[in-house]
Amino acid sequence: MTTRAGFVALIGEPNAGKSTLLNRMVGAKVSIVTHKVQTTRARIRGIAMAGEAQIVFVDTPGIFRPRRRLDRSMVKAAWGGASDADVIVLLIEAHRGLTEGARAIIERLRDEMPKGKPVALAINKIDRVKAETLLALAEEANQAFPFAKTFMISAERGYGVEDLKDWLGATLPEGPWFYPEDQIADLPMRMIAAEITREKLTLRLHEELPYQLTVETEKWEDKPDGTTRIDQVVYVARDGHKGIVLGNKGETIKSIGQAARAEISEFLGRTVHLFLQVKVRPNWLDEPERYSEMGLDFKDGDA
Repeated sequence: MTTRAGFVALIGEPNAGKSTLLNRMVGAKVSIVTHKVQTTRARIRGIAMAGEAQIVFVDTPGIFRPRRRLDRSMVKAAWGGASDADVIVLLIEAHRGLTEGARAIIERLRDEMPKGKPVALAINKIDRVKAETLLALAEEANQAFPFAKTFMISAERGYGVEDLKDWLGATLPEGPWFYPEDQIADLPMRMIAAEITREKLTLRLHEELPYQLTVETEKWEDKPDGTTRIDQVVYVARDGHKGIVLGNKGETIKSIGQAARAEISEFLGRTVHLFLQVKVRPNWLDEPERYSEMGLDFKDGDA
């Protein structure tokens, strides 16, 4: 039996559907999915099996024009993930076509990626456009860059995803698997739990506080009775933000906690008791330890 294993980087603009695609291929919710752009911060790796091949996905942050230190670290992480991977998949949205951002990514792929590294194009959200539009977009993109293969997919509905997964499995180098077959992510459970809570916060507060908060798991205790107690801190940048997160008589944080607890319990397959605290930390965006918590390099944010 010949086994294959390798790393696949999913790159693209924010909201192109990278997290949805990753979750669809892995078959579990590993990467946080929200309708707010730029929610994936850490280089979360999901692991999928395609026959005898183990595909380790590097879910890179969306590539965009960075303004703040955190943004710069995220973009640097995205390109780092791409250059280290065995195969790259560029995801673009069918209905948006080759945007200025997508063209800039293609240009950088052409200039910076080693020759011979397989790069596939995945045109996502194909259910939103007509077939002739899709074919024209595929032709235009392939004139801009010599893609090894082009896939038409809907990450949300699952169309075309198995074909992409099978091709990735066959394209990876021969070698032993990196992880046990039943392991779906290399992220510590503490961090996955924090990401789930952050997703619930983002969904609930997306108008008010999209990027001004972070979540950390402070304590994790597996009890003898088979339950788990998790203590998390939500860090916000200003006093006013704390009030928004707590809500009237603590109603907002309570409902966020309930939603997060239900999902973490389901993910772990056990009863979870989740305790959330909200703390003001004015400069959390400039603290190196917050970055290492997210799997980013603080220095990458230096302009």
